[in-house]
Amino acid sequence: MIKLLHVEDDADIREIAKMALEISGDFEVMQCVSGQDALDAAEAFAPDVMVLDMMMPGMTGKETLTRLREVAALKDVPAIFMTARAQHAELEELRAMGAADVISKPFDPMSLGDQIKAAMANPA
Repeated sequence: MIKLLHVEDDADIREIAKMALEISGDFEVMQCVSGQDALDAAEAFAPDVMVLDMMMPGMTGKETLTRLREVAALKDVPAIFMTARAQHAELEELRAMGAADVISKPFDPMSLGDQIKAAMANPA
């Protein structure tokens, strides 16, 4: 079972992603509504992979990842960003930060699990 931490402020996207990932039977999903929520819960959950929304109020996905990387137990956990604004320059910046992949919104719920597993197996 792959332990996945999903950080997303949009309730509809959280619901769709959770359903899509759990139906495969490959993922145990913990969802957080904000970067701060993720910081509070991530270390205890000990995820195998983190999926972070880029645009969130309070703390962006990039800021959240930077803070999560300060936790020794999370510094090497693969991180995948989800964004509706997948510009080439931004993709390069996210990969330079250590993102394993960037998934564009809207995403395909049927292939989401496979995209995440592929990113874990072949980090960018």
